[in-house]
Order: sequence, then structure tokens, then C-alpha cells
Amino acid sequence: MMFGRLALLVCILVLAVRPLGADMRSPVSALSAGGHFAMVRHALAPGGGDPKGFTLGDCSTQRNLNDVGRAQARRIGDMFRAAGITQAQVFSSQWCRCRDTAAGMALGPVVELPALNSFHRMPTQKDSRLAALRAWLTEQPLDGPVVLVTHYTLVSGLVGVALQPGEVAIVRRDGNGRFTVVATVAAE
Repeated sequence: MMFGRLALLVCILVLAVRPLGADMRSPVSALSAGGHFAMVRHALAPGGGDPKGFTLGDCSTQRNLNDVGRAQARRIGDMFRAAGITQAQVFSSQWCRCRDTAAGMALGPVVELPALNSFHRMPTQKDSRLAALRAWLTEQPLDGPVVLVTHYTLVSGLVGVALQPGEVAIVRRDGNGRFTVVATVAAE
């Protein structure tokens, strides 16, 4: 009786730890199967929020990646390549720390997407920003790797997970504007 319970517990733990719907070698490989996308919280940019006097088009007024963050962005790209993804459609928030993370990953040209911009200082824009992102994602074919580099607020608002800087959520589009996180991963 005790052995049966122990075996059941081991099976439950194995199922709980394995990312749902993902190849066991890497959850990132699910992006190649289609119907999935990656949400990357920008790499390490020390501090929180943005400094007083922040201007979207001026990186000198923003919180930016440090050396650790730039190395982290490269490791994120390496993680994708290790999963067999050498090219992706890469979309980024217009914030410098997101654009620099996306460029540092070196997975393809980076396209700015305002729907990925932070609403941290503008909480009244939360609903409209998330609605715009949901609508955009609904229209995307997702027939190849798609990577979105954005902010904590967008990731947590859209899929309900709290990523650390440089962490990645692999998300499945379920239809009707619903999204399910199948795994979260961090570059080693």
C-alpha cells in the first residue's frame, strides 16, 4: 500500500514538473510547433520603474541594461539557439532596455510594437494596452517562433505570471483571447 502511494506521488511530481505540451529537451522548442509565443521580460536593468524626466525616445533618460543585463540577453538568445531556434520574429517594447534585450538575443530583426510598452506609470492605460496586445496576438499566425520582449506589467497582466528580469514565459494561444503559460524558463 505504501509503495503504491509513493509511486503515485512520483508520477504526480513528474507530471507537475514537466512543462505541459513541450518537448522535454527544452520548453522553448514548443515555439517551433506553432500556436505558441515567448514573452521575455527585459534583461537586468538595475532599479525600478523609470527615472524622473523619462522620455521614450531618449535612452539617456531611461533605466538601461548594465553589463550583467547585456550578458543575460546574449544567454537568452543562446538558450533559444540550443533549442533549435536560430531565427524568430522578434517584437519589442519601445523602451531602450527591451530593445537592447531583443537585439542582444540576436534572433532576427527587432520590430517595435507599442502594444508591448509598459503602463507602469500610466495605470489607466492597462486595460486598453492589454486589449490591444490580445487583439494583435489573435491576428498573428504563430506558425513559427514569435518572441515578445516586454515588461513585468505586460507579462503579468496578460498571462498572470511574475517573471524576473531575463526570464521567459512560453505561452500557448488557446483561442478566444485566452493564453496559457506552458513553461517559464531562465537562461543559465
